[in-house]
Amino acid sequence: MKRSTCFISSVIATAILFTTNSTHAQLLKRLKQTVQDHVENRAVERTGQATDKAMDKTETAAKGGNASNRSTDANSPASSSGSAAASTGNNNVPSMKSYQNYDFVPGDKIIFQSNLVDEQTGEIPSQFTLIEGQADVQVVDGENVIHINKGPTTTFTPRMTNQQYMPEQFTVEFDFKNESMGVGHINVDFGHRVYYSGGEGIIPGIRFDQDNGLNWTLGDVNYPEGLEVSYRRPNVWHHIAIAINKNVGKVYIDQYRVANVNNLEGKANNVTFNVNGYENSFIKNVRVAAGGIDIYKQATTDAKIVTHGILFDVDKATIKPESMGTLNQIFNVLQKNPSLKYEIDGHTDNTGTPAHNLTLSQQRADAVKTQLVSMGVDVSRLTTNGFGDTKPIDKNDTPEGKANNRRVEFVKM
Repeated sequence: MKRSTCFISSVIATAILFTTNSTHAQLLKRLKQTVQDHVENRAVERTGQATDKAMDKTETAAKGGNASNRSTDANSPASSSGSAAASTGNNNVPSMKSYQNYDFVPGDKIIFQSNLVDEQTGEIPSQFTLIEGQADVQVVDGENVIHINKGPTTTFTPRMTNQQYMPEQFTVEFDFKNESMGVGHINVDFGHRVYYSGGEGIIPGIRFDQDNGLNWTLGDVNYPEGLEVSYRRPNVWHHIAIAINKNVGKVYIDQYRVANVNNLEGKANNVTFNVNGYENSFIKNVRVAAGGIDIYKQATTDAKIVTHGILFDVDKATIKPESMGTLNQIFNVLQKNPSLKYEIDGHTDNTGTPAHNLTLSQQRADAVKTQLVSMGVDVSRLTTNGFGDTKPIDKNDTPEGKANNRRVEFVKM
């Protein structure tokens, strides 16, 4: 671990049978049940072993999907088999195992969700207001992303009717990469100039400025060696997550929590991205969510837990590593309450055909069960069900509504 007091307001550079009267019939049924239980337990055991092996060796995740019904959002219905292993297309992508201590959980209601699928390349992304500089939609790694040109500083913000839309508790997430040695040059501003930043070599810092000057600055920051090494590789996607709850602020870069403070002041108004033009940079999967799910409280007081933090690869049932924040909390709840049992329900938006969505939501629910079992949850405590797009909790006519409908629920049995 290294320590630093370097604070430069540039960079934030850069994830769970009948009884009969006949004794003979009873014996046959018990034998059949024993065989079924044995088969199921063996299957789960093999699944867990396979998952552990995938996590240990960071094997490439299984690929699949029906191209003709392909969903267009990274968290939309998938069509591959229910693999719990994380996608590891190259050695720079973190594995599920590397996220095993991750504790970030996104807010419970999505305020803004970027969706660039239908955007025209070469044009300014229509969901954002470009305040200064240059930005357009480009195809990178096979998907539309926001491209910030090398040159003057670029500033943009989600296009919202009301610019005072941030609650006291919220989360912000996005993926970022650039062409340089990983010393990213991006600030995130919440209206009262709340910056999350790092200095040369990715030394994460955090500070809060208001119009009347500096209110506070974080002192020494500990950061892991692995993060610096990772960020010195150019053109690698990294996941940034920020959680604010009144005066408490946390910042995560990939699987690492790099800042944790409790002396924030003022109130956030909106979200603005400011990217210095030292190199071509790219942003995708911008999500702003209100509130913060208290999984422990919901587990003891509510009939079900509704989560939006379990994400999947596009058109797959492959769980993204950053989902481990939510999965870890679900696992801890189950460990602390041995009598608790859950039905894991998968839900999608209305993208794709109803039959496709129904099947894929079941596969994703199965993937969550497989992951939780591989973590140590007894298989008898979990069942699964897929509902596709049949039970929306929001409208399906906006990216935010669709994102709210894409969810995994844990229903008490």
